[in-house]
Amino acid sequence: MEKKKAKGQIKEETENSLFHQLLAQTTDVEEDPRIVVQRMIVIARLRPDLADRTELGAHHKKLNFQLSKRYTLDNTTGLLLIYPSCLLHVIESSGDVLVSVLRDLTDMQQQPDGALVEASKVVFMAHNLQSRMFHQWSYKVLDADQGNRLEEEESTEALVCSLLSALQKLSEHLPASPKPEAVPGSAVGGTPEPSVPQAVLMKLLTRDELLTPQQHLQMFNSPLNISMDAGQVVRSSCLNTV
Repeated sequence: MEKKKAKGQIKEETENSLFHQLLAQTTDVEEDPRIVVQRMIVIARLRPDLADRTELGAHHKKLNFQLSKRYTLDNTTGLLLIYPSCLLHVIESSGDVLVSVLRDLTDMQQQPDGALVEASKVVFMAHNLQSRMFHQWSYKVLDADQGNRLEEEESTEALVCSLLSALQKLSEHLPASPKPEAVPGSAVGGTPEPSVPQAVLMKLLTRDELLTPQQHLQMFNSPLNISMDAGQVVRSSCLNTV
């Protein structure tokens, strides 16, 4: 009798825990508190002879569908902007999904025939987000270089900050529930929006401070360098990690 009563108390305490309360509160917004949401921004240079840039949008849309089936609890949001010469991709999801996107990008570059992109960089990585920038994942093929509002500062840090600022303003102009692919190119509903000039992305692609997807995956798969004498863990000092 006492054992049964004790089990009942444990069950009640567990159900009343902060974790289960958060789980109940987030069910309606399709956010699972067990998932640590991260944000990654990658850029890539397109193959010069790529005739149909919509292939990139279709490829990533298919990839997101496949990942949603593999990681059923990991809600993916973000934005893919496909410029005439490069692309900008913002992904918000779990670490597993982000790593899968990097692996796919690496595989895409290494295809001997029909590679869609030639070179790529991981511009920014943020962990344990308090809020998402986008409400869902969507993409847009841009017909021309959009916007010239940002100055092309020489330093990599300044270029990255300009990129993050423009993306934040862009996300604020998006409706809460846009139609699929109804993402700003020249505008959403005819309203002009801030955007990142293609020249800034092309300049960032030349910066050695930014890791390639291959380098990022190697770092991800490498063990931490722990100094037993000092008792410290050597962390990455790369610009694109927060």
